[in-house]
Amino acid sequence: MDAGGAASRLAAVRERIRLAARDAGRAPDAVTLVGITKTRSVEAAREIVDLGVHDLGENRVAELVAKREELPDVTWHLVGQLQRNKVRDVVDGNVLIHSLDRPRLADAIQARASQRHLVQPVLVQVNVGADPAKGGCGVPETEQLVAYAQGLPNVEVRGLMTVPPLPSPGQDPVTVARAHFAILRGLRDEIVITDPTVRELSMGMSADLEAAVAEGATMVRIGTDLFGPRPDPMHDLEEWR
Repeated sequence: MDAGGAASRLAAVRERIRLAARDAGRAPDAVTLVGITKTRSVEAAREIVDLGVHDLGENRVAELVAKREELPDVTWHLVGQLQRNKVRDVVDGNVLIHSLDRPRLADAIQARASQRHLVQPVLVQVNVGADPAKGGCGVPETEQLVAYAQGLPNVEVRGLMTVPPLPSPGQDPVTVARAHFAILRGLRDEIVITDPTVRELSMGMSADLEAAVAEGATMVRIGTDLFGPRPDPMHDLEEWR
């Protein structure tokens, strides 16, 4: 394990968050750092936890379940798409689901959470760029889906999440991402008027966390800059978008 490297990478990420929050007139502790452990070993995840990161995220249910058994004392975040047949494996009071995107999935989460006698926290994923390659409900459907899920007794919507689309050739990726983050913030600001519990904004990754913090992110999902590059560069591209 590369303890010195992990510590320096974590320090650098925290400093980026601190500076971005300062520039936005926000407190750094208003932004939760979620370490994305996709394809990383349990040992690498534990190393980050030992350094003080208490929120870890996974794209795939199977990886989350396996690592949760080894690291039960952290808050886990499912940031990838969730199929209804996997709901029973992930519903847990110590897991935040970032990818609620349709009423039928909300119903499946409700049924499993009711069986387990718990209230499952979720974020509604919004496809702000109407990108067919991305998950999430459409912008016009967001408020309706939030209201539907909030009406279920064992589901608690805490906020919104998005993954912006890849920029077109010649576009600045951070500028493009920030425009989409602003859309998500605007949606949240509209919803919170009638439902003040829907406050979280999960947005921003290694390449664009400053733009996300500037637009009000309360959670940033960081993999590459926290754990280092993956052997397969395509995984880093997937994490970025």
